[in-house]
Amino acid sequence: MSLMIDTDDHGAGGESECEGGGSVGAAGGLGINYRRIFERDLHPLPPDARMAAARHAEGALLAALCLDPDPRVIRLVLENALVGLPHARLIAEHHLNPVGLEALAARSAFLHDEAVRRLLLRNVQTPESVLRKLFQNSNLLQLFKVAVSREVNERAKRAARDALRRRFLQVGGEECAALIFTTEGRCLPMLLGLQFDGKTTALLCRRTYASTLLVQNLARFPGTPPPVIRHLLSQPMVRRTPHLRQILLQHANCPAEAKRAT
Repeated sequence: MSLMIDTDDHGAGGESECEGGGSVGAAGGLGINYRRIFERDLHPLPPDARMAAARHAEGALLAALCLDPDPRVIRLVLENALVGLPHARLIAEHHLNPVGLEALAARSAFLHDEAVRRLLLRNVQTPESVLRKLFQNSNLLQLFKVAVSREVNERAKRAARDALRRRFLQVGGEECAALIFTTEGRCLPMLLGLQFDGKTTALLCRRTYASTLLVQNLARFPGTPPPVIRHLLSQPMVRRTPHLRQILLQHANCPAEAKRAT
């Protein structure tokens, strides 16, 4: 099947068109409004016709088909020999059917692209199965950044928090201790109910503390172990700051000898 598409359809926004009709650069020419092309030339066609076009489409037609809401069309677009990262980014941003997004995520080369990953995290229809793929090789700090990001949807944030908790129990103490220090303890509310392993505890006890926020967060975290409380109480900054010392002494895991020393 051959469709004749009029690509002389430019918006005022250059490469970033409004209403989801952005440019895919080399795949379709700068400034072409693919949303307009889809709504005008493709949407009126029956699904079978759009599916037939998807296998062999090129240029602006292929880009416009990336905006098709039918996951069957998206599957066939992804089988097109000319499909590339620009098309994957359009699908990740605009497709709103979990089945189509799963088909996109099945292409590992696309899933490794930072822009595709970012757009999938923003897409409210990205399913749990795809989020698990996105997070499976992420380190603790990457998961934390997603969990607190204002740019991703709430489902992605919840999935990132769950992945963070699972990974915290699996990785070595170096990564756990680094996360706590790098985030100044902001990660700790996401770890409620978990305990530090021996290596994490030992590493936390070897560090010098100069961050009031980090000490406060550790002092308020129920799982902070006694050796870390003892080490914090010995820090010069804590000795000079009565309110920090007080909240550490009130911690349930504060060693008895530290309390007696006051």
